[in-house]
Order: sequence, then C-alpha cells, then structure tokens
Amino acid sequence: MSAEAFLQVNNLKVEYITKEETVYAVNDVSFQLEKGKVLGLVGETGAGKTTIARTILRVLQSPPGTVMDGSIKIEGVDVLKLSEEEMEKIRGKKITMIFQDPMTSLNPVMTVGEQISEVIALHNDIPSSEVRKRAEEMLETVGIPAERYDEYPHQFSGGMKQRVVIAIALACEPDLLLADEPTTALDVTIQAQVLELMKELNKKNNTTTILITHDLGVVAEMCDDVAVIYAGEVVESGKLEDIFLHPAHPYTVGLFGALPRLDEDVEWLSPIEGLPPDPTDLPEGCKFSPRCPNCTKECRHWDVHLDEIAPGHFVRCIHAKGEDK
Repeated sequence: MSAEAFLQVNNLKVEYITKEETVYAVNDVSFQLEKGKVLGLVGETGAGKTTIARTILRVLQSPPGTVMDGSIKIEGVDVLKLSEEEMEKIRGKKITMIFQDPMTSLNPVMTVGEQISEVIALHNDIPSSEVRKRAEEMLETVGIPAERYDEYPHQFSGGMKQRVVIAIALACEPDLLLADEPTTALDVTIQAQVLELMKELNKKNNTTTILITHDLGVVAEMCDDVAVIYAGEVVESGKLEDIFLHPAHPYTVGLFGALPRLDEDVEWLSPIEGLPPDPTDLPEGCKFSPRCPNCTKECRHWDVHLDEIAPGHFVRCIHAKGEDK
C-alpha cells in the first residue's frame, strides 16, 4: 500500500450477525485510491459493494452490521477509530454518498432546497441568506432552475430527484464521494447527463470518487481504476486498461463474456453459469470455484491470495498468469 494514497482500505472485514445466522458480507478487502481518481467497484448484487461504501461513511446499520477487522484511512486518519461526534463533522463535508434509490433518499415533507441548505448550514458558519444562495447555486449546477428551490420531491421526475441527491452530496465540495449506482432506474438520456455532470464536478473539485455499478460501460466512461468484487472479496483490481484489456480472473472474463459486442457476430452470449454463493455459508478455498470453468482440486481447498501478476494488476486466482506488456 502506498503511503501517499488519499484513501487506504486495509483488510476490511464486515459481518451481519443475528441470532439465526452470520452473513460474511466483506472478507479481507484491501484497496487504495489516489486523490482525484475514480475507482469502480464492480460485481453482482450481494457481492458486498454497498456494505464497503457504508462502512467507509460509517453509516452501517449496527446491529446487525459489525466491523470485525481492518482499517479505513483517509489522509492517514483511520475513520473507524473516530467518535460519532468526530464523524458528524466529516460526514457530509469531507465524505458524502449518493445513495442507490433517489425515491427514498429525499425527505418527502421538506422542500428540495431545504434539504440542500441543511447540509450547507451544518458544515458552514454563514448567514441563512448565504446558505440559500449556495443551495440555489447547487441546483443550477446540477441543471435544475433555482426557482424550484421551494418545491417538494414529489414534484420532480426520477432523473431530477437523482440530480437533487447529487446536489446534496456535493453541496460542501467533499474530498471523497461514494456513488452507489447513481444512474440506476434512469433512462439512457438522463443517465448520460448525470454521468457527464459527475465527470465535470470531479474535474472541477478534484473529488476522489468510488463508483459502485453493475454497468461496465459506465465503468469504461468514468473510472481510472477498477476493483472486481465477488462474495465479499476483491478478486481482481488494477488500472482500467488492465481490467478491460487483460482480464485475468475467470469471473472478470465471465462478466465481459456476458456483454454483447458490436464487432462480433455470435448467436449466443456466454453468461456465467450458476449463482453467487450463500454469504452465510461460503465455499472453502476459492469462493468462485463452484462456478469456475477452470476449477481444479486445489481451487476448492487452498487459500487463494490476491497476487500481483503485472505492475498494479492484482488477481485472486492460482491459475492467473502475468501478461507481457
């Protein structure tokens, strides 16, 4: 791990513990991110991506969510060791999150302007008139007329609600933005506008971003680095070019195999067989082994570590080979 990295997640382990069972949601996850870069977290539903983001923001529902091990350092400070009072000063100012569903992320009985102003007023000691002015500027920034400040969420379309959620997240110009599938349920045109907006704001404010998505097209458009998550583990990580041009883990290869391509005429796509494992009963050895076409006896029993197969390109597979570049 680089000492200069803005964000360092080390050996993070998170479990959801109830009387009936234990869900092993995040299992020894490590990655780092430089200031101003965009990291894409990719994987199937239930892989643990949102749990990682919620743990970074310290909004994990506890109980049942419990951080069992690991550290999350932002500019060298481990946020897991901060008190809740200290986190309240950071959350919304230094770290913010765009939650997955804009329909449930907004308070239906507060105007959209009030919800943006609330964040600004909490973290800035400025007059109320200046708070409103900044909130109106944020609405304009995300493409919503300032005159709609006094309107309620139900008066906005889904795409407009998502823009309001982004305005709230970016109101205090955070250093770290966690975007949990920010374009889910948006039509293609609005999706493109929202992504373009996020790219512009990322360049303008030098915001470090973690983008959680299922869409590899969005990853190609937005991200500098990629981490592929499966069963709560990072199974492959590296620069965008490493993952897209030299995928080495069978799961990553399978994700790309399930995508339609314009330059290939095939009758059928190649989806990954089977389903993700039960997080309460993970398989021994490689977690992907029950679905892997290259699985051997060793895969089912050996502990598989994340190995560097090329500079900056890490893969959790005993059969992965480095590529000549």
